[in-house]
Amino acid sequence: MRKRQKLVFSAVFLALWLVGVQSVNLELRYPLIGVAGIIAYLLGVWSLREGLSGIEWLTVVLPSVFFTLAVGLFYILLPQAWWARGLIALLFGIGQYALLLTANIFSVAAIRTIALFRAASAVGFVMTLVTGFLLFDTILSFRLAFPLVGLLVCLASFGLLLPALWSVELLPKLNRRVLSYAVCISLAMGVLAMSVCFWPIGITVSSLFLSTALYVMLGIAQHYFQDRLFNKTVWEYVTVGAAVTITMLATAGWGV
Repeated sequence: MRKRQKLVFSAVFLALWLVGVQSVNLELRYPLIGVAGIIAYLLGVWSLREGLSGIEWLTVVLPSVFFTLAVGLFYILLPQAWWARGLIALLFGIGQYALLLTANIFSVAAIRTIALFRAASAVGFVMTLVTGFLLFDTILSFRLAFPLVGLLVCLASFGLLLPALWSVELLPKLNRRVLSYAVCISLAMGVLAMSVCFWPIGITVSSLFLSTALYVMLGIAQHYFQDRLFNKTVWEYVTVGAAVTITMLATAGWGV
């Protein structure tokens, strides 16, 4: 089987798995979503194993695993309407295929320069934000105690940030800079997640705020890693973050 056929098979199989999970009892769905994450890793390794080496066995495949978990958990929260579930399954299949293609480009770009690297980086960045939004929305939907919300958002953010920051330079090992930035941004995300637990805003708005924070901090960090962090770039990211924050605060129900 050719590599592209493997990528298509992996995306379709996982989409069908998530659809099938919805037909079992609720208490079994969460364990099966965890199994889907394991399957996503195994299928990713199976599809890309020829080009994987060193830390790539983790960083290249991890985004597709987190995307599978994010969509699977979010899937459970959807209404029972067949069209909604069908649409999400279709979008998941497309997104998973795009992530696997991106992973393939990264594994090749780690060896030699290819023209598609910049496009793959853009797709990876967008998919990181989409995955983050779905994970944050799911975590906040459980309405857990705020320390636990902060911890889960911190862990989820770290899993997203590690491959996203590594993909800038595609080094054979994780260096201290990648790890330190991933940890620091993850901690900041955890603190922000705990703070929104006390704000009179809805779950979707809170998730959008956290996704915007991830967009700002990850975007600035990636530009810094590329030695392309200029004042104009910083202001562009900060402006977006400030606009979303002001809008969120203005529309919050502060009891006035």
